[in-house]
Amino acid sequence: MRALAAAAWPRSTARSIRNGDGRGSRLETLASLAAIALLSALAAASILEQSPAEPGETQEGAGGASLDPALAVPAREFMIGAYSGAPYTYPSDVTVKKEGVHDFTVKDVGWDGEPFENPIYYGARIVRWLSGGRTGAMVDFTHSKTIARRGDEAELLGTIGGKPAPARAKIGDVFRHLEVSHGHNMLTLNGLFRLPRLHTRLYPYVGLGAGVALPHSEVQMAGDRGRTYEYQYAGPVVQALIGLEFRVPRMSYFVEYKFSLANYEMPLSNEDGSILVFDLWRQFERWWKGEEPPGGRLWTRLTSHQVIAGLGVRFGAAPVASDP
Repeated sequence: MRALAAAAWPRSTARSIRNGDGRGSRLETLASLAAIALLSALAAASILEQSPAEPGETQEGAGGASLDPALAVPAREFMIGAYSGAPYTYPSDVTVKKEGVHDFTVKDVGWDGEPFENPIYYGARIVRWLSGGRTGAMVDFTHSKTIARRGDEAELLGTIGGKPAPARAKIGDVFRHLEVSHGHNMLTLNGLFRLPRLHTRLYPYVGLGAGVALPHSEVQMAGDRGRTYEYQYAGPVVQALIGLEFRVPRMSYFVEYKFSLANYEMPLSNEDGSILVFDLWRQFERWWKGEEPPGGRLWTRLTSHQVIAGLGVRFGAAPVASDP
């Protein structure tokens, strides 16, 4: 029970509440618990599944002659899946510009992912395999995190507050907050291709996609009262992936490696946001009116390796007669 309590309400959440971020932390706790519940429900459905045959499928005979053709030869079908995993994000340069005030770059900022601390790393996807079962499309949502290592010392270039930046300084001496801990969120549309099967139930696949980065930005300069704490559209994202699907009746387990690259341009609004839709609408309004963000803008590029594992429910299958 203590382990479950720690997973649902770890020390990081308590720290956020003490810092005045209780509302956002509670929302993220609920989102994390919902992700855990979805994964648990899918796992339970797989374990409790007692009727292996689905439309178009046949059972293995007593002599082992025939195994489920829907398993042996993937078909046109849908899959809804959920997953968790762990990321690694390369160090990257962080640049902040505010006309007449700041124009500096912090070199090689290190990032932590903390995938198993609240909010956890999770994702959800909808997959549609097309006729023939070899090609498909996928809408993929990933909730990752990137938290700057504020205790690290880094090289600085440019000017801060109108004065030359020191040659080196601790990142925490420049930024009070520099993270997207409530979501380095990526929403992508991907093309998929199934490779030749390794086994009756094992199918490797590859994919390539592009989409948008929708982070929950938390940025505050040291000594400033204003803090940017809201969801934003930050720029484009691309990802490539390779995975392995293990098919059981009506269910699929998958493990996957993903590589993602996201170019960030964060408008530093110095405002606390609420929920994604409202925050994006306010960002759009400010852009439409031509308003410059009061805190300036921040640029970086987040390049990540991600290893994930998950499971999905398949439906709407149209079996294929033979393996191409």
